[in-house]
Amino acid sequence: MTAKKSITRLRVVAGAGGGREEHHRRGFPFCGSGGDGTAKETVATPADRCYTRAVKRPTPSPVSRFPAAGFSILELFLVMAIIFIVFTLFISAGSKSGQEKRLAACQGNLQGIYAAMRTFAVDNNGGLPAIPGARTSEAPLSRLVPKYTTGTEFFICPGGQDKPLPDAQPFADKKISYAYYMSRTLADGSGAPLVSDAQVDTAAKTPGQTVFSTDGKRPGNNHNKFGGNVLFCDGNVQYTSSRLAFPLPLATNVVLLNPKP
Repeated sequence: MTAKKSITRLRVVAGAGGGREEHHRRGFPFCGSGGDGTAKETVATPADRCYTRAVKRPTPSPVSRFPAAGFSILELFLVMAIIFIVFTLFISAGSKSGQEKRLAACQGNLQGIYAAMRTFAVDNNGGLPAIPGARTSEAPLSRLVPKYTTGTEFFICPGGQDKPLPDAQPFADKKISYAYYMSRTLADGSGAPLVSDAQVDTAAKTPGQTVFSTDGKRPGNNHNKFGGNVLFCDGNVQYTSSRLAFPLPLATNVVLLNPKP
């Protein structure tokens, strides 16, 4: 008589308690199992010979249980767009909040220039730098360097894009950021403008007139379209919007010199 085929299966499933056995029996008794997650099959052949074969079941990697992390191209684009908007609105030189900080630093520059002028006036009987026939502010103001100040950074407005100047070197052949009312004296007092951000022109101005750029374009755009600073002969610095908030008169012998374009 021929024995019919009999199969015994044992599957070991790993678990918190050390493993769980699922034992499926058909026919002959089970012949054994591995302890490493291997299932053993006991097979009875028609010749009643029993042999065991091992079937290795792959164990999933712990890493493969979690989805791969990362950003899609669309998500990266959105993040970059948000950063650009924030930079444009709040940080860049073209933003109002960005220029507010630069206006404060600009006031510090004008105070530095005033300190050098006071020392110059002491050495020159109250006179301030002047060069007859000068057409731009660089030539007369360059006389302050290096004897009265070595800090050329005072002459470059932080709100604009003018290039830095070499330290402690005259700059008559270079470009600065500030306009200069040449032939003033410090005795002219609080109502007399002395140095300012570059202006739209070199005429005397009354309140309400345009003094600085209204569209962010040259001339007079040290602070884009957000106004500028004016230093007076008493050392006071005042801010005004592009539409002048106070008078900027010119005396008979005073010439307003803008920096080079």
